[in-house]
Order: sequence, then C-alpha cells, then structure tokens
Amino acid sequence: MNRVFLYGVISLLLVLSACSHKQHDSFEDVVDEALNFACEQSLLMAGSLKDSHQKLPQTSDRFGQLITCYPAWWVSGFFPGQLWYLYEYSNREELKEMAQLYSERVRDQQFTTDNHDVGFMIFCSYGNAYRITKDTSYLSVINNAAKSLATRYRPSTATIRSWDAAPWNKQWQYPVIIDNMMNLELLMWNARQQNDITLMDIAIHHANATMKNHYRSDYSCYHVVSYDTISGQPHLFQTSQGYSHESAWARGQAWGLYGFVTMYRFTKDARYLEQAEKIASYLLTHPHMPEDKIPYWDFDAPNIPDCYRDASAAAIMCSALIELSTYADARKSQAYLEVAKQQIVQLSSREYRNALGNNANFILKHSVGHMPNNWEIDVPLSYADYYYIEALMRYKNLINE
Repeated sequence: MNRVFLYGVISLLLVLSACSHKQHDSFEDVVDEALNFACEQSLLMAGSLKDSHQKLPQTSDRFGQLITCYPAWWVSGFFPGQLWYLYEYSNREELKEMAQLYSERVRDQQFTTDNHDVGFMIFCSYGNAYRITKDTSYLSVINNAAKSLATRYRPSTATIRSWDAAPWNKQWQYPVIIDNMMNLELLMWNARQQNDITLMDIAIHHANATMKNHYRSDYSCYHVVSYDTISGQPHLFQTSQGYSHESAWARGQAWGLYGFVTMYRFTKDARYLEQAEKIASYLLTHPHMPEDKIPYWDFDAPNIPDCYRDASAAAIMCSALIELSTYADARKSQAYLEVAKQQIVQLSSREYRNALGNNANFILKHSVGHMPNNWEIDVPLSYADYYYIEALMRYKNLINE
C-alpha cells in the first residue's frame, strides 16, 4: 500500500508540474507568456514600494529580501522603463499609473552632471514614456538630461568621462568605461529631435574613440580605459568589474555590442555595423560561451564551468542581437535571431525566472553585479529584468512587422 500511495503522489506531482508549466504551441506563445508573467510580477513589485517615496528596486539579498536604491543611483531608471514597456504590451491602465509614479521619482536626475549614468536614468524611463505616449511634457526632461551628459565630454580625449574621482583606483586620470556606449542613445535621439549637431558630434566622437581604444584585436573589450589628461591619449587599459585587466567581462562585452548596434541605427555608418557584427562573432563563437547561451560572468573566469552565470549579460546581448538581426544579411540575421530565441527560452525557464511573488518580485535570477567586490553575486538585478523585457518586446514587434 505504501508503494502504491507513493506512486500516486509522484503521478500527481508530475501532473501538477505539467499544468504549472504548460506546453507552448509556438515561440510566440513563449514570448506572450513571459510578458504576461512580467506584468503580474512587476505590479507586485510596484505595489510593494508604492508608498516608499524616492525608493526604487535594485536587487535582493541572499535571503530574497528587497534591496532598494535612491534616484541618484545608476540603476534607478530601469524599473520605470520596465513598467512603460509592459504598459505598451498590455495597455493596462494600472501599469501606466505605476510607470508614471516611478518615472516621477527619477525626474530630478535630468540635471545629473557628476557621472555618465544620466542616460540610463532618464532615457530608459522618460525616453520610453515619450515614445509610447507622445506626451510632449516629457521632452524637456529628456533634453535636459542630454545637455547634462554633454557637459562630461572633453575634446582633448574625444570621450565622455564616466566617473569623476575614483578612490578605488587612484591611477585613473580620466576613466571611460565601456558601459558609456549605452548612454549615447540619449544624445543621438536628442540630436535628431532637436536638430542639434553638437550632441551628435559628441556621441560619434565617443563611439569612434571607444572603437579605437577599448577593443582588442579579437573584438573583446576592456572595461576601463583611462586617458592622460594632458596628452588626451590612453595610458591604462584595465577592468573594475571583470576577472582581470586582460579578461573579457561578460556584461561589458554585451554593453559594447548593444552600443554599436544603437549607433548604427542612428547613423547608418557601416563601420558601426561591422563593429557590432565582429563583437557578435566574438561572443557567439567563444569557446567559453555555454550551450544555453547564458554567459559566465567573465569569459576568462578561472573556474569555468563551475562559476556563476550572468543573466543580465544574456538579456542585454539578446536585446542587441534582435535589433542587429534587422540590419544584417539574411544568413547572419537568422543566426542572431536563433541565439536570441534560445536566450529568451532559457531566461524564461525555471532555471532563470523567479516564481510569481518570489525573490522580492524580480523577474530574473542568477545575475552578477560586481564579482571583484563580492557585491550582488548570483542575485536578481533591475537591469537584467529591463533588458529581458526589452528583448521580448523587440521580438514581438519584429514578428508583428
């Protein structure tokens, strides 16, 4: 009797498991299911902080408890941007209301001039808000943010300075990080909107200097390049968040891919498309790229394969590949889309996606923020969720077109 009872319990669990993870008829069903889940999870997150003024989600601790940030922290714009994407998908008024509420919390960051992250803060939030609603009241915020970012440009280096004082590395004179490529979209979009050639020139000069100085011959990139303030030339090629100065920090490679795809979108300069395709080739053919296409936190981590994955790097890479597929020739386009689809499937699986209401209501788990500092290791991150949702929306828009 005990054995029969045990078999019955096992059978019931299998049935329940199958019901909770229904079989999808097509990849489009996977995308819709993921977006529907994201709507519910994000509303839970938004509700949990609704009355916590000036707080936004950042990550969770090892016990699954929410860690928040204030608007001045570089990740503050991702959650409002996530809500705008989900409102665009669902047309649910409650998501729009929450998107407006959380965007308002980062409004003052339009005047941020002490770091390069104003692009992340404002264009992910207010940029999406304007794109979706066409509410012109958002334009002044976006334009002010672009002007703030432009103050960090120096003609002597032809780059936008990322950080001011960096007490953790006093060797750096004028540090520029690969992440900065992500903030050029704010400048290029405003240049087009305002017919401002100065903003366009700044973005193009920065992209060209990054292409020249950040990239190695194999099209992997350094995380940090420090420029000599007198000569304007690079004097140090290092990392802050990667394994070593000569390693390929996974999220940094994804930032670069995404940034050059974006620059091609605005300029149609073939050099940027070629750069993006070579970065993509480096990533897709790397011997340390796992079969499921969710990168290890650094492609040169010494304990591969027994080391952490970075879902945030996968999500950024996935979103970039979907857009890149629209510019590439047919053969490359198909290859990029196949990898992006594989990443979406993996990120949407139990292995990488949280259950509804779990892990402080973040969508994805298994990201790595700053391994050398032992900070945000194998946890959810707000920007992983943002770029995952962006990738889902980009794929959905692609098939609708």
